Amino acid sequence: MNKKKVVPASVGGVLIIALVGWGLWAATRPQALPIQGQIEARSVDVASKIAGRVSRVLVEEGTKVTSGQPLFEIESPEIEAKLSQASAAFDAASSIKDKAAAGARSEEIRMAEQSWRRAVAAAELAELSARRIASLYKEGLIAQQKNDEAATQASTARAQANAAQAQYEMAKNGARKEDRAAAAAQARQAAGAVSEVEAYRRETRILAPAAGEVAKLQIHAGEIAPQGFPVITLVDRNDSWALFNAREDQLGHFQQGTVFNAEIPALAKTIRMRVTWLSAQPEFATWKNVRGTQGLDLRTFEVRAKPLAAEPGLRPGMSVIVRP
Repeated sequence: MNKKKVVPASVGGVLIIALVGWGLWAATRPQALPIQGQIEARSVDVASKIAGRVSRVLVEEGTKVTSGQPLFEIESPEIEAKLSQASAAFDAASSIKDKAAAGARSEEIRMAEQSWRRAVAAAELAELSARRIASLYKEGLIAQQKNDEAATQASTARAQANAAQAQYEMAKNGARKEDRAAAAAQARQAAGAVSEVEAYRRETRILAPAAGEVAKLQIHAGEIAPQGFPVITLVDRNDSWALFNAREDQLGHFQQGTVFNAEIPALAKTIRMRVTWLSAQPEFATWKNVRGTQGLDLRTFEVRAKPLAAEPGLRPGMSVIVRP
């Protein structure tokens, strides 16, 4: 046999065997599974500081709103009632302040004197009655409860008489500097109460705290909105990111700052993303035993990545696929 023909035939056989072996290895080699995530976006729950019935909803789901745009209105008769009370208290405090500044009139002084004298007469009568009842109690003719009640009434009547006397003397002497200052402070306090209720009243018309898109209406017109309960959820689609759950052995593709290609099936396109945040999941249920790790359990990490360029078509919930 010609040796020159045998050598090439042997080499060709070896190559064929090598190719077949490589094909079998490639066919049986475990393929890296794609990593699937989804698009998330920044959301804001809009609630009212006060409880009440939703009278009007001024937007619909899908409506794009700007910051400061009215969203819904709350009907609260209680706020109106409190505003009336606060306004009345402010008027009364203002009158007291003006009265302290002007001093008491002669008619008021006489009225204060008569009130004092009536209070003194009532106190003397109550004390006389208390002494009589005390004598009867000592003789065992009445119960101790009756005696205690009479003594308390006498003490209360004497305190009222002293208070009426102080009012009479104050009317005669006129308001002191401290009294005028106290009256002015009371008027300011009442004005602050009015301002507080008016601030709550403004909270019955809720404005958008930021621009976004109405993603969900939790409560509709006619329903009761509890204090602090979200009525409308806004989503800022301009602040979107992809969220993945990746095992430790997959983190080589998702290091901080890593840029990768991500498929968006809903848009039928591939976009570039950068990893902005990753963190281990806190629950031990995320530990998984993976074949080829010699029985070791691998943690699952949460990975967030943002598009390198604005992508208007992205919406929360869209799938994102990364092929390692």
